Amino acid sequence: MLDIKYIRENKDIVKKAANDKLINVDIDRLLIVDENIRNLGKKIDELKEERNKKSVLIPNLKDKEKAENITYVKELKQKIAELESKYSPLKEEYDNLMYHVPGVPLEEVPIGKTDEDNVEIKKVGNIPTFDFKIKDHVELAESLDLIDIPRAVKIAGSRSYFLKNEAVLLEMALCRYVMDKLVKKGFCPMQVPVMVKEQAMYGTSYFPSGRDQAYAITEDNLYLVGTSEVALISYNSNETFESTDVFPKMYCGYSSCFRREAGTYGKDTRGLYRVHQFTKIEQVILCEADFDKQYELHNFLLGNAEEIMQDLKIPYRVVKVCTGDMGIGQVRKHDIEAWMPSRQKYSETHSCSSFNDFQTRRSNIKYRDKNGETKYCFSLNNTAIASPRILIPLLELYQNKDGSVTIPDVLVPYISGMTKIEKK
Repeated sequence: MLDIKYIRENKDIVKKAANDKLINVDIDRLLIVDENIRNLGKKIDELKEERNKKSVLIPNLKDKEKAENITYVKELKQKIAELESKYSPLKEEYDNLMYHVPGVPLEEVPIGKTDEDNVEIKKVGNIPTFDFKIKDHVELAESLDLIDIPRAVKIAGSRSYFLKNEAVLLEMALCRYVMDKLVKKGFCPMQVPVMVKEQAMYGTSYFPSGRDQAYAITEDNLYLVGTSEVALISYNSNETFESTDVFPKMYCGYSSCFRREAGTYGKDTRGLYRVHQFTKIEQVILCEADFDKQYELHNFLLGNAEEIMQDLKIPYRVVKVCTGDMGIGQVRKHDIEAWMPSRQKYSETHSCSSFNDFQTRRSNIKYRDKNGETKYCFSLNNTAIASPRILIPLLELYQNKDGSVTIPDVLVPYISGMTKIEKK
């Protein structure tokens, strides 16, 4: 959420941000509503102050004067009630409009509409060639008894899967290897709630615009998260860090994640690329409201994910994400895309984002600086690993002519020394 004062003073910049991000929000209407509620609020406060002054005098008055003051106070109460009845719907409209105002992208962010307009900034690793006909991850995994999609669909519907046998151990090995790496870098490991209150979704900017992607548990007014970022940011909601607290705050959250994938009918329906439930380790950082520091930490998070891809020896590219492919709150974003042989292209496996104070303003996360001034923190996040999507390049790139799959060297210590997955 942006500061309304910033919106008032930079109307055209905010309008451009909304247009570039393809977000439909009426900034002119917001500013009209803002002025109306400020004027109404001022009148209400003035009447309340007058009512309180008169109310205090009443016990000491007598007869006619007392009666006149009682009548006057009743009239004031009625006027206040009338104004508040006008104020309430305006405030509701104001809040709704504010929740749809996007963060303003940095100047470096390319203008575009879809991921086709993202700008490649580098490629790392060589795309391998095979001297045999390769299998895609589904054929390969089914031949090795690593997944069962038909039975999952039978009991849970489309975009469902069972991981089996060595695939389960491989996912566990991946997560443990990644967690160890991040802990060594100073992250606090967390296993987080995956059912959260509505305010946590609003606070992290996944609501209201992303509501259609969330699974709702209506009986309990809870929602399943699509990333542990929701819980990790909300962990410090409505808190103020003291000047003695050490920054940055670095969390890595391990959790199951759930997404409805609304609007993706017929897209990526084969295999494990786009599923409703997955496992992810997310990096989240809170830091001071310092643009240079945020820039540095963004590159740090991105570098962590690149290290993981390099350790796994997966060819990848890094793209600068365009305005139309960014979320509502992001001001800078990079994606890492792994080479997936069966798709014959690079496909997203990691997203690294900076938010300025967009999430922390919504979540009310502040800090007191050395001068005693209270400010909103800045927030950042990046995927560390997400499975089963990462299993696609791992299985396909590491397959052998005999149908077996070699375990990446870095994971061998995490999978009891196993070096290869072979047919049973």
